[in-house]
Amino acid sequence: MMESSSSSVTLATRCKTETEDNCEYGTLLDDRDGQTYKTVKIGAQWWMTENLNYAYTGVPFENGFYTSDSTSWCYDNDPTNCAKYGRLYTWAAAMDSVGEWSTNGKGCGFIDFYKTYSTTYPVRGVCPEGWHLPTQTEWNTLFTAVGGQSTAGQKLKAASGWNAFSSITNEDTFGFSALPAGYRDDCGDYYDVGYGAYFWSSTEGNSSRAYLVNLFYGNDYADLYYNGKNYGRSVRCVKD
Repeated sequence: MMESSSSSVTLATRCKTETEDNCEYGTLLDDRDGQTYKTVKIGAQWWMTENLNYAYTGVPFENGFYTSDSTSWCYDNDPTNCAKYGRLYTWAAAMDSVGEWSTNGKGCGFIDFYKTYSTTYPVRGVCPEGWHLPTQTEWNTLFTAVGGQSTAGQKLKAASGWNAFSSITNEDTFGFSALPAGYRDDCGDYYDVGYGAYFWSSTEGNSSRAYLVNLFYGNDYADLYYNGKNYGRSVRCVKD
């Protein structure tokens, strides 16, 4: 898969402190289910400040190994976790591999170790209309806008809601407000709620893995790497 990039990044100005919040916010209505999400402008990008909580109405495949898959879960299968943290999606579901909302991510699943997929960016995926699943490049643009990947974790994590780590102070200085939703592995076990946020990108790593962002409670930095497509992870959408 090929994605475009730009060397020009609009740097963001710190807009939030412990006592003031001057960030530029908006509201996104998902017409599919009537849910609303808060959004924020960071640099030149508009991001959701909450994790997506849309559930496909069709019957999903249960094991997340298929080319066309709309599987998502609540952490520990508890609906109250969906209300707080949003849903956890396989990469195929995040890409809308069933083609319910667009064709750009159709067929991008996890069925053939020797096959990668070709798509056209941006990929709307499971995101509401007018928004899309961010590429690896768009995540890097966000990191650059807030001052670099080495401190992006500290600046993008919500100031509360994380387990404490003695040497880390989460600042949420740009209103992104990442929460530690954890993840679901390919055996159906859940990990890291309270400790880690894991967000999909639309960029494929190889036939069985895709790129994701990890913000961890004990790290100031933001990690960007690829891992199994059939894990359940959070989705943050970026505006077209």
